[in-house]
Amino acid sequence: MSYNLRLAIADDLNALVALETRCFSEDRISRRSFRRFIDLPRDRVIVAERDGTLVGYSLVLMHKATRLARIYSIAVSDTERGNGLGEKLVRESEAVAVEADRIIMRLEVREDNTAAIRLYQRLGYRQFGTYRDYYEDHGTALRFERRILYVDESVAIRPVPYYCQTTDFTCGPAALMMAMAAQSPDRRMTTLEELQIWREATTIYMLAGHGGCGPHGLALAGWHRGYEVDVYVSKPGALFKETVRSAEKKRVLDLVHEGFIHDIAQTGIALHHEPLPLELIENALKAQRVPIILVNTWQLNRSRVPHWVTVCAMDDQFVYLHDPEIDVEEGETVADKQYLPVDRKVFERMAHCDQPTRLQAVVIVGTSRAT
Repeated sequence: MSYNLRLAIADDLNALVALETRCFSEDRISRRSFRRFIDLPRDRVIVAERDGTLVGYSLVLMHKATRLARIYSIAVSDTERGNGLGEKLVRESEAVAVEADRIIMRLEVREDNTAAIRLYQRLGYRQFGTYRDYYEDHGTALRFERRILYVDESVAIRPVPYYCQTTDFTCGPAALMMAMAAQSPDRRMTTLEELQIWREATTIYMLAGHGGCGPHGLALAGWHRGYEVDVYVSKPGALFKETVRSAEKKRVLDLVHEGFIHDIAQTGIALHHEPLPLELIENALKAQRVPIILVNTWQLNRSRVPHWVTVCAMDDQFVYLHDPEIDVEEGETVADKQYLPVDRKVFERMAHCDQPTRLQAVVIVGTSRAT
């Protein structure tokens, strides 16, 4: 069959909605969403026509500030099944993602959709995760990915369980919980522990709103839960004092910091005050240790608030992160925040979480001391 593949325009809305209605009984994309995806310069809606009739589409989402693309949805009219249109749409999706400098394509597929799974596997996609209760009918989704920009698709990514922070101020506890769960696969990650760690590790004041967690407190939280911990901070003293004006608040930060230092001295935590080259993080990963790092997320979401992420893997090109923050209002899902590939040079800029002071902080979680 001969098909014309092109980017969607506003005049395709009626045909897209009609195809969506015919192909799916649940988890449908609305007309409003289709219009938004067509208008967004970052994402791509690819349509397939035969004899002037729209008979298929693929929706490709491009993650901000990373080299990650995702086939969010793909649909083929019943009249075109078995003609290879699904493969053509996947190939075209990869092509437009490569044009946008994306290196990895990801997608989800129902575990009972054997035909689609066979197609993705034949095209070189590998399964790297499973989502329970993913679809509207509580069905399970399998996660697949393929490196689309380079021939070498072998990236050694350590399995790190993902946990989404449940508040605006608990990225640190969420990142620490993921690191501990990577070292202890049977370890449960719960909201109760997330909040308990926040209570233990908060610095009281941090920019605005609720206090955030600093590296010293998170290191103690990891140690008290039985893990080997190293903490690297590029400067001594209380952190983020520049973010508060009140002398009394500065004094509180000093006192909290003194308490953390006293408590660390009673443990086996190794505290280092030195710069943090990428080699340090890479060596930790090679030693089967899991770093969590405080980053400046301006590159990811245009926020200047310091933010904790979990480092899962590195290769010659990228650092792969679990980002515990999911912006549901922006349409983000768990799939968008796992194993995010970030250019090494971009990551080096992100690792200076407070640009005026060029602060760097990382907590490296080792194996359980009980093992």
